[in-house]
Amino acid sequence: MTHNDIDKLVNSWIVESAIRPANPRVQAITVRLVSDLCKAIEDLDIQPNEFWKGIEYFSAAGAANELGLLTPGLGLERFMDIRADEADAKAGLEGGTPRTIEGPLYVAGAPVCQGSARLDDGTESDRAEVLFMQGTVYGEDGRPVPGAQVEVWHANLLGNYSHFDQTQSRFNLRRTIIADADGRYGFRTIMPKGYGCPPGGSTQTLLDLLGRHGQRPAHIHFFVSADCHRKLTTQINIDGDEYLWDDFAFASREGLVPPVVRVEDPAAIAARDLQKPFASIDFDFHLHADSAAAPATEVERSRAAA
Repeated sequence: MTHNDIDKLVNSWIVESAIRPANPRVQAITVRLVSDLCKAIEDLDIQPNEFWKGIEYFSAAGAANELGLLTPGLGLERFMDIRADEADAKAGLEGGTPRTIEGPLYVAGAPVCQGSARLDDGTESDRAEVLFMQGTVYGEDGRPVPGAQVEVWHANLLGNYSHFDQTQSRFNLRRTIIADADGRYGFRTIMPKGYGCPPGGSTQTLLDLLGRHGQRPAHIHFFVSADCHRKLTTQINIDGDEYLWDDFAFASREGLVPPVVRVEDPAAIAARDLQKPFASIDFDFHLHADSAAAPATEVERSRAAA
């Protein structure tokens, strides 16, 4: 069949068969996706056993709750960020902290702390490097944003996230920090580790067939928001990680790899009430003001909540 034949056929299935008013947006998207899939089946001569194996694959991925992992692994979440960057540029929004993917592991409802917080519950302190991270939230005018909300979450030493890993305490390595009167935030935590897709899971199975690894560098996620400002979804990567610029989720970006300073001075260690050296990261967030000319940054998607 020609592509024109396929377009006519799919239109007869989706549009002409409607017996009541349809949602025009859903109808247009469905027509396009079904048409493109039919064209791929025709062009690539996809056989019935291949087609149904594909259906089985997506059913298994959904049942294992891995579609949120597969999406960044195929570059689709990064592509949405690229389009958002283009929309911002078209609206005249320049500069600011780069956005990058949210990923599937956010959990709503983390404890709220004023100014600073400790993220870890101490269970890995004997094996972990202590990390302090601090900075200021700035607005588009270059002024600090008092009361800005900094939501932060990251993995433990095994590359696992609380809530999804039932062995961790509730909200371990998750907090919502309200910046102080000077727009400052800060937290103590442990240096996170990178992680890989579950071995034998749906995402890694496909990556194996594509000849790709499923590893992410160590990173820390953030939502940063404030009244009259555009919400920022981003993450910083830990400099020096083996996979820093080889992230299977394509989330590494210039401007999101701050220097890690190792502090060994005894006086500085004592001032932090520690008995061993620690790491420190300084990182400021720069938000854009609200803009009616650019698409909304609040993404409506299903998220976990504790």
